[in-house]
Amino acid sequence: MRHAFDGTEPILAESASVSPMAYLVGDVAVGERSSLWPFVCLRGDHGPVTVGDDTNVQEFTMLHGAEIGDRVSVGHGATIDFASVADDVLVGMGSRVLSGASVESNCIVAANAVVRNDQTIPEGHLAYGVPAETRPLTDGQRERIQDNWRHYTDLGERFVADGPHERP
Repeated sequence: MRHAFDGTEPILAESASVSPMAYLVGDVAVGERSSLWPFVCLRGDHGPVTVGDDTNVQEFTMLHGAEIGDRVSVGHGATIDFASVADDVLVGMGSRVLSGASVESNCIVAANAVVRNDQTIPEGHLAYGVPAETRPLTDGQRERIQDNWRHYTDLGERFVADGPHERP
């Protein structure tokens, strides 16, 4: 479901895959081949929400005033609130990225981790724990980032072909 807010409507790339049960309001932009899954909420009411290309936002996720890069996987139940996530990142299930935080490229935010207000996760690191601590990624973790977004880009295409998702 898409709604205008203060005269601004969500804009979705024609190749995006969007569940009819996703809720988008206001200043929202979704890039090419990206997928939005059921019960996702993108709130562009107090700041823009941008989702890059080949990015997936999975079930029960909230993006509010968030900037999400290309080739990002945002896991089930994550919250990203007035924060930025760069390209090639995996945001784990149930994690939180809080106001003013920044996750740089080639990172993983572990499941249930909490990235604090104004915290920066440096490029190539794993953020884990509450509050989040960091350590460098392994080669296997870097591969996992790439495998995950590719899987969801393909899955979004398959869902559009079979009907439960739609094109904008």
